[in-house]
Amino acid sequence: MLHGLLRSFGTLAEWVECPVGVVAQIQGHKPSAIAEKHYRRRPIDLLRLWHERIEGWILDEAGLSVASAPNGAAVAKEESANPPTVGFG
Repeated sequence: MLHGLLRSFGTLAEWVECPVGVVAQIQGHKPSAIAEKHYRRRPIDLLRLWHERIEGWILDEAGLSVASAPNGAAVAKEESANPPTVGFG
């Protein structure tokens, strides 16, 4: 199941046009290309920016918004009483 979540995260990251190397680094993969190994340096703030962008897109698609908890953590909450439904007919 965890592998499926990683695969879904990588696929969904394409919707926000996140660079492949950033996605791989967020997922904890080792750099595979020469440029990634030797020439790309990404500070944690850059990775956080992309992670928040991906997270925001996923929450928007799910009809959720992000609120801040008293401790500063992000908490997802439902935007409306009637969440969107998906039909198969």
